[in-house]
Amino acid sequence: MYKRLLLICFTFSILAACQKSDESVFSAPPDTRLNDTLKKYGDILVAAPHGWKGLVYPKGLENGVFSFFFQFDAANRVKMYADFDSASSVTSMEGSYRLKALQQPCLLFDTYSYIHLLSDPDAAVNGGVYGEGLSSDFEFSIEGTNGDTILLKGRYHNSKAVLIKATEAEEAAYGAEKANRLIDKIDTYLTYFKRFTTGSSNYDVAFNILTRSATFSWIDESGQSHVVTTGFYYTPSGVGFSPAVNIGAVTLTSFDNISWSAATTTLSFTVNSNTGTIKETAKPLVVDQDAPKAWWQQQVDAGGYWVTLQGFHVDGVDDAYGISKLPNYSFTVFYPQFGTSDNIVYDLLGFVTRVDGEQYIEYGPAFKAPTYKADGRIVFPYLGILGELPEGETAVTNTIIKLTDSNGYYLVKTSEGYDMVSAKDGKSWISWF
Repeated sequence: MYKRLLLICFTFSILAACQKSDESVFSAPPDTRLNDTLKKYGDILVAAPHGWKGLVYPKGLENGVFSFFFQFDAANRVKMYADFDSASSVTSMEGSYRLKALQQPCLLFDTYSYIHLLSDPDAAVNGGVYGEGLSSDFEFSIEGTNGDTILLKGRYHNSKAVLIKATEAEEAAYGAEKANRLIDKIDTYLTYFKRFTTGSSNYDVAFNILTRSATFSWIDESGQSHVVTTGFYYTPSGVGFSPAVNIGAVTLTSFDNISWSAATTTLSFTVNSNTGTIKETAKPLVVDQDAPKAWWQQQVDAGGYWVTLQGFHVDGVDDAYGISKLPNYSFTVFYPQFGTSDNIVYDLLGFVTRVDGEQYIEYGPAFKAPTYKADGRIVFPYLGILGELPEGETAVTNTIIKLTDSNGYYLVKTSEGYDMVSAKDGKSWISWF
């Protein structure tokens, strides 16, 4: 009996020890703690001695990135520059910001400013989608810090963004309203392919100014080919890459001190304290040997066709042969296995015209099945003309001559479809969607 009483008393003592206490384990209520956190981030933003470099990665651009420079003050005002265009790079804009608790600490840019341009629903503003823009954000949840970096996440589109404490040199460069957008000169090169050289290393490089992405291709010492794409943004001295990329033995973070020679069609710069150049080249280092067959077979399997609006770009001129000026012209298609003539299954380059509100293929050259070369080229054997050529037929005949060039074409896969590039000199190409 004594032992049982002892056991009961011991049990009660344990239960009493396990009872919940009304006293909070936190030193302050939730609202107070959240306000303290907001104040902490506000103090961090304002106290940065040289401002902040911002990078925003719109959800609507697969690899694209835009850069900003911010200076926050204690009165909830923010001055900024942006690399959105040449004007915003050198023209300061002031707006307001707030730090607000919306389930977690948030940084809100609450007056229309450069950062809102990426989200503007008018696609004419940013080249995005009507109603969505580039699916970017101007209200961000604060995800935390990592050293001198504040990590942000868009509240509506989940766009990633970061704020990085700027250096004194960066503050001075933005304050002097310097801008170096010479990388845009790459769009004036006559060749589709461009060769990036630094030291003894060579790479193919392609900058897409609209999507803010850069692609590097190379062949390593073992003969293996590599392709990597990253985002790029403008800096006062050139461009930065985010994320930084490893291309062989070289890690690319930026091209600095970019200069341009129109006489030699050459971009020159420093990269990792070494010199670098980008020049024209007729042939790529890396040839996708499977692309020609894949391009053709894709529409055979789908029972469909490829579309181009303007035909060939030649020697720096879009729609070089003027096919868009043909009577009632709408667009042009390449339709694999369109029909049969004398037991020959042929492909058709069809010129689509508008007639009485309807669209028809009225004429176009026919080709035998393509020839695929071992080095990755495709060649189009000419068969004949379907239909009667219209007034201004020179546009059609010049297109036929170009397409049937015996040197053939390389195919380059793009986000929209394929680019077909002349293997003769790389100065002519056509984009298929």
